[in-house]
Amino acid sequence: MTKNINYKSYIVKKIIDVVYLLRKGIQTYKNDGCLSFWAKIKYYGGIKFNILMFQKKPTISIIMPVYNIGEIWLERAIISIINQFYKKWELCIVDDASTEKHVHKLLNRYLKEDNRIKVKYLPHNTGIANASNDAFQMATGEYLTLMDHDDMLTNDALFEIVKAINKNDPDIIYSDEDLIDKDDRHIISHFKPHFSPDLLLSHNYITHLLAFKKSLFLQVNGFSSDCNGAQDYDLILKLIEKTDKIYHIPKILYHWRKIETAVSENPDSKMIAVNAGLEVLRKTIKRRNIQGSVEKINSLGFYRIKRALSQYPLVSIVIPFKDKADLLRKCIQSIVSKSVYQNYEIIGLSNNSIENDTFQAMDELQKTDSRIRFIEYNTEFNYPKINNYAVSNAHGEHIVLMNNDIEIINQDWIEALLEHSQRNEVGAVGAKLYYPNDTVQHAGIIVGIGGFAGHSHKYEQRQKSGYFYRLKCIQNISAVTGALMMVKKRLFEEVEGFDEEYFKVALNDVDFSLKLRKKGYLNIFTPFCEAYHYESASRGYEDTPEKESRFNIEIKYFQKKWNEILKKGDPYYNINLTLEREDFSVKVD
Repeated sequence: MTKNINYKSYIVKKIIDVVYLLRKGIQTYKNDGCLSFWAKIKYYGGIKFNILMFQKKPTISIIMPVYNIGEIWLERAIISIINQFYKKWELCIVDDASTEKHVHKLLNRYLKEDNRIKVKYLPHNTGIANASNDAFQMATGEYLTLMDHDDMLTNDALFEIVKAINKNDPDIIYSDEDLIDKDDRHIISHFKPHFSPDLLLSHNYITHLLAFKKSLFLQVNGFSSDCNGAQDYDLILKLIEKTDKIYHIPKILYHWRKIETAVSENPDSKMIAVNAGLEVLRKTIKRRNIQGSVEKINSLGFYRIKRALSQYPLVSIVIPFKDKADLLRKCIQSIVSKSVYQNYEIIGLSNNSIENDTFQAMDELQKTDSRIRFIEYNTEFNYPKINNYAVSNAHGEHIVLMNNDIEIINQDWIEALLEHSQRNEVGAVGAKLYYPNDTVQHAGIIVGIGGFAGHSHKYEQRQKSGYFYRLKCIQNISAVTGALMMVKKRLFEEVEGFDEEYFKVALNDVDFSLKLRKKGYLNIFTPFCEAYHYESASRGYEDTPEKESRFNIEIKYFQKKWNEILKKGDPYYNINLTLEREDFSVKVD
């Protein structure tokens, strides 16, 4: 009987706690213009209730090095932590010998007001990495998170981290972020992909908010003092080498402030960070035994790891076509005249060609170069079947699938594809393709756009950088176009090539790419293989009732087969970005 009474008392207490916290949440956030009154009740009350129900309630230790920051920015940063819905945190501040008197005065005040705030004053300036390591020495939490002294957390930031911990038990967690001005006004949002190892080697897209297990921090020996300016980048690159339990929260939890004293605005600080990032990546590839070099893409902290070729294997370039001799000549001549890499063969596969000019072109091209040969495959048009047949006749270790309406631009295009295709973990590698008017036709394929799939940054100007420079960066992608793709022949055979039954004309390259991903391989987009694509010049568009009907049937089958990824969203995109266009604009509800 006593046990029942205690249980009832416990339930009553929990109900009282929830009501109290709900009322407090409504009162605190009643002026939040982003939500209606009842939406506030549901949202903030739900957060408080979830916190009460969490099985795991770890202490989150927030590491904050401080040095001569403006009083208003430091106070806003600290207040944003105090206002967290999740209260089981500690703020570990190390002042790196600030000379501005207001810094000590402000820190001492908060030190007295909240026993969760710990402060250490260093007698001499040691740099941000050493100061952060000193802050870590005060941390008692199971998880650590990093925060700059002039930035802000959203009120639900720690709640979302602990929610992810309870649901997924990750070792590393990161979120989306935005940039704010001196008046806390929103400038731009950065909605990030789920973990993309190749994008991370192009730039530190993870940045904030980053949380990780304290045990991992110990394994990598904390921050490296010789990486000041890019110490966070160095840390995350070392952390991910210790675990694959990495979780992305597709929600803005961190406000990165854009002010003159911040790295994002200060030219000197920015260049120090860019050069430090270059050295961090050089150390990373040495540590990982990656042969190659690191180059700056620009002065904004974006890089290219240019991998050395371990071997120079035979590459088979497969080009299916039907007539259109002018396109065929232009395509093959661009390969022969521009390619620096010489160990290749070209296999042209004629599908029902009938024009004399076509056969004359085939004869001429074969005579000009012994690496060029043609095969006739005169069956009803079935793009997968044609390519599968061509690949079965290829001798190369790596296959390049190429449309006959492609014109190569850069001389090292084969090397740019092969440096990734040679990697054991990589599936398909796709190129950057342009329309003749120098707008982007292909920069990777995003699954879900239009209800099935769309091309990243389609119609963007060639010289533009794209969404957070993704048009300039090597990155992981869900799918790449068969118009110009490289893949190891053994992987092509492992996934049984292109689907000849259900994707006879459309979506076969997307389906093929996803089959590789399902097997655990990484697909890659590289902007360092460039070509013009005179899209559909050889076959025309889906502009007849018959073609449209067939296309719709293939779409429906694709949606059925890949329903799971369509429901969850493309991991290399973001659920906050639109599926109605291909321009990375923010979704509008």
